[in-house]
Amino acid sequence: MAKRQLISVRQLKPGMRIDQAIMDRMDRTLVGRGTILDEYVIEGIKKRGIRAVYIGDGEDETKKNEPERPLSPLVRHNIEKARVEDPVKVQLSASVKKRISAGIQYLYSNSESPEFASTSSQITSDLMKAIDDNSALAVDISTLKTSDEYTFKHSVDVATMSMIIAKRQGMSKQDVYNIGIAGLLHDMGKSKIPLGILNKPGRLDDNEFAIMKKHSEFGYNILKNKEEFKGAISLAVLQHHEKMNGKGYPLGVKSDKIHPYAKILSVSDVYDALVTERPYKKPFTQRNAVELIMSMTEELDITAMRTFLDTVILYPVDSIVQLSNGEEAKVVENKTGSVLRPTVVGLESGTIYNLAEDLSLANILIL
Repeated sequence: MAKRQLISVRQLKPGMRIDQAIMDRMDRTLVGRGTILDEYVIEGIKKRGIRAVYIGDGEDETKKNEPERPLSPLVRHNIEKARVEDPVKVQLSASVKKRISAGIQYLYSNSESPEFASTSSQITSDLMKAIDDNSALAVDISTLKTSDEYTFKHSVDVATMSMIIAKRQGMSKQDVYNIGIAGLLHDMGKSKIPLGILNKPGRLDDNEFAIMKKHSEFGYNILKNKEEFKGAISLAVLQHHEKMNGKGYPLGVKSDKIHPYAKILSVSDVYDALVTERPYKKPFTQRNAVELIMSMTEELDITAMRTFLDTVILYPVDSIVQLSNGEEAKVVENKTGSVLRPTVVGLESGTIYNLAEDLSLANILIL
């Protein structure tokens, strides 16, 4: 067991590992046990009025005392030979997270403010800068926690993922920017939904769900008369729950009537909803969410789906995985278009398993 001690939140410093989960009133996990603290998380803990938390020694004793696995020269050689860095992931600094979180909360509380458009623009510009500064082409959803509140976090996650998808598809900077705005504001209509429905700690009944489904229309009505959001942006907000087979809402239109922005938002929205814990459901694992997304070929746009799957890194390079043949392996390369089947090197045999391209390995899975 890791050594743990109870300390005042005033003593918390970046790099410490919290040894307890912090929950909200709805029993949702805000900070998971084992999280390595940064300035943003520490400030969030303080804001919740928590006075003391348990801190571990920074590393599980069991892991710390385990000797490093001895690797044969062949294994080390093959790892080095086959290793290819992952695409750069978008990163948000603590100060940017703080600014974005405050901005999103302002937008959802002040839809009629004269500062609404400029605040939306500033947040999107922050995200554009984070993507452009390091030519980011991938997203790690676990690093994008900008707020304790689901709607705000979800909005930024959807905006960021959608911007990455648009960038990978070769869309113009203006399109990427517009999709970012639409992603930030896609759930704006929820500000018009009664709190009793919005925060219900269980599944909605049919009448409640009918009211909840109106949020896309409410959002469209908020934006359609604002000069900065007319046209594509407000239409994307209206249509982000439409499906390619016409079984979405609110219009029930099919693929040819759905705006390209909305097709991208829909994929990001579904994925983020799946992997996020809610009062009425446990989160999907990233792998299970990806597999479900891959099965939704009748509902989601294929091009947006494929591009999205290229942005998701399930098994980061250097992570250790268990193979179905009984061997542990180190991930050395992620292949575009094969999110579930990276190239790995067996830690005992030194075998390089190109799971994406070697058909003779089709029966080997990552467990």
